[in-house]
Amino acid sequence: MGVAGLAGGAAVAARLISGPNRPWPDYRFTPFEVGAPGEDVEFAAEDGTRLAGWWLDRPDSDRVVIVCHGHRGNKSEMLGIGPGLWRAGNTVLMFDFRGNGDSADGPQSLAHYERQDLHAAVDLVTDRRPNARLAVLGFSMGAAVTILEAADDERIEAVVLDSPFADMQGVIATAIRRFRVPPFLLLRLTDLATKIRYGYRFADVQRRRDVRRGEGDVIQEGASAIRSIAIHRDPQEGPPAHRLDLEFVELQSIVDEDGSDEFRESLLVHAATPI
Repeated sequence: MGVAGLAGGAAVAARLISGPNRPWPDYRFTPFEVGAPGEDVEFAAEDGTRLAGWWLDRPDSDRVVIVCHGHRGNKSEMLGIGPGLWRAGNTVLMFDFRGNGDSADGPQSLAHYERQDLHAAVDLVTDRRPNARLAVLGFSMGAAVTILEAADDERIEAVVLDSPFADMQGVIATAIRRFRVPPFLLLRLTDLATKIRYGYRFADVQRRRDVRRGEGDVIQEGASAIRSIAIHRDPQEGPPAHRLDLEFVELQSIVDEDGSDEFRESLLVHAATPI
């Protein structure tokens, strides 16, 4: 592959990662289909991007769980675990990251600009339930966003991480190797294209280096502590600690033998309920 081919490939890769991409037809389920009373809510990120979510209320609960979907996903994909947490006695906020579902487009990325969205969701929760204990459950990109935001926001008391990644560069490098092209050069070019076109670098999406390793299942930063549990769905891929390389998290590996959604959801409900 020549230089021109690599440059073109980098531009395409940058767009696939951070460019607008809404599915058509846009057919999605709502809480109604799963028997949960979802209230439509709207709020805005710091840069003004309009965000949309569903509020599944438990007025008598002192716990709120924010549920974050993955890259190119939407909140309807979390209708398994979200209502499950609600039925377990938690108030739940499910929302669409920018550029997905019912949220407006705004600048998009792979876990960089989306931090503003999660921060705004936390603001919404604390405005509605100022005395509630707050947990965030994230899947894939949503889990990576959760890690980055929880390191800075002490309002988040617990996190549940399903298939997070340690940094963006490692995710893109793994994807590039599948195409049997020089990963180092294409990675650099894609990083540059992302900076020029979308305004951020891969290095902007990585774990905090100053967060110390905790003991047991605790992330420690200064005087704050965040309880953490990592869910790893595919036993074929090995223990989470090897695959995710999250140096500041003592990961507890919970692996279901058949990879079933039902078993994974029951684990998440169990993990998130006793906050």
